[in-house]
Amino acid sequence: MGVYIFWGEDDFSLTAAVNSLRQKFLDPNWATFNYDKILPDRPDAVISALNQAMTPPFGIGNRFVWLADSPILQQCSPELFAEIERTIPVILSTTILLITTHNKPDSRLKSTKLLLKSAEVSEFSPIPPWKTEELVKQVRQVADERGIKLTSSAIEMLAECVGNDTRQLKSELDKLELYAGSSKKPLGDDAIAALVRSNTQNSLQLAAAIRQGNTAQALQLVAELISHNEPALKIVATLTSQFRTWLWVKLGTQTGDPDDKIAQAAEINNPKRIYFFRQEVKNLKLEQLQKTLPILLELESSLKRGAEEISTLQTKVIEICNLLK
Repeated sequence: MGVYIFWGEDDFSLTAAVNSLRQKFLDPNWATFNYDKILPDRPDAVISALNQAMTPPFGIGNRFVWLADSPILQQCSPELFAEIERTIPVILSTTILLITTHNKPDSRLKSTKLLLKSAEVSEFSPIPPWKTEELVKQVRQVADERGIKLTSSAIEMLAECVGNDTRQLKSELDKLELYAGSSKKPLGDDAIAALVRSNTQNSLQLAAAIRQGNTAQALQLVAELISHNEPALKIVATLTSQFRTWLWVKLGTQTGDPDDKIAQAAEINNPKRIYFFRQEVKNLKLEQLQKTLPILLELESSLKRGAEEISTLQTKVIEICNLLK
């Protein structure tokens, strides 16, 4: 049947795609015999997956072999490459071999080149929070696929609320679908405001409070976000994206670049939004914005090393607020 490669950090969407692929090709009555999920902690994981891929299925249907969280697309020994090179071209037509990884495949490796040439590749990376047009497009597409009717303004509002969190998007659409019932009328802003949890919007509000040097409001928003179980690393990602955008806009403004050039550098799809970003950073110095990103990077590193979330966030938020006053 073929080789599939799914990669990216959007675990929810990737897992949903894996389940969809399984349902498409695997007979549920024979799944016990024909489904293998091979984890990376096995020293012979890749060899085992290749061997299973060459094993005919039992009973009806196909064999589904999932090499999960595999590092094979980032590093591969010569011996392992020889096995891949020998097996992939002759893989059984009744086998689905799925390789998943969080990291982007390293196309410089011979093994990766061979697998990419033979496989159907799908990327599952979260949309950057600052690419609002893509976030709106994603919400509209998923809502349409599920037959949930929303007004244009409701779609934009929902995109602002959930950001790039595909798990939350599904959860919120579940609620909206239940709320709509059999009604043919599109849901509007009032339904979104009443039903949807808006953590991403609060993260953007946090960024705005920090930009204004409003320490008290910023700390209050940090407390609210944490109390609503918003992951600290996700908060930092939103802050980093927002301050990165402001930095590019300020830099482009000082060098006299036109809006379309600034938009391209800042990865903003609509150049007309540059005017509003200019207004937001007009009272800040370029040097101030340049100093924010190393602080946010240090914050991210501390959290990844297991630092206590609330106190670490509070400390760095106060530091940046003082910097921007």
